[in-house]
Amino acid sequence: MKKTFALSAPGKENQRLVEAVKNDVRKYVKRERRKSLPEGVDFWDFDCRVGPDKSEPASKHLAEVTGAIDAIAAGGGTAVYVEIISKPGRRTKKPVEITPGTPGSEPLSGESENVSPPDEPPTASAESVD
Repeated sequence: MKKTFALSAPGKENQRLVEAVKNDVRKYVKRERRKSLPEGVDFWDFDCRVGPDKSEPASKHLAEVTGAIDAIAAGGGTAVYVEIISKPGRRTKKPVEITPGTPGSEPLSGESENVSPPDEPPTASAESVD
């Protein structure tokens, strides 16, 4: 979707127009996510750009698009340019960093230093308080 939306129109409240723009963006994203995925693809990813006009849009994450639309409207903009392009996405595993002293960083062999026996449960004392 590459579209310029007007944020002001005679006889319409500006806030309603802003909400209509955000609704169109949400509908487009839902429609794109419903499309069947190609082989070897995990999800639909989106390249998003938002700006006051077509000449200077800024790259945004999909979650930041509605906030960017609000910011342009709050800044007195009369129009907003929204570009959302779907692309196939593949999930990657996050790298695991093991630092000394964190759980799971000890060697798996049975040899450990400073191993103490588990604490014994407290026993009831023979003294009673009257």
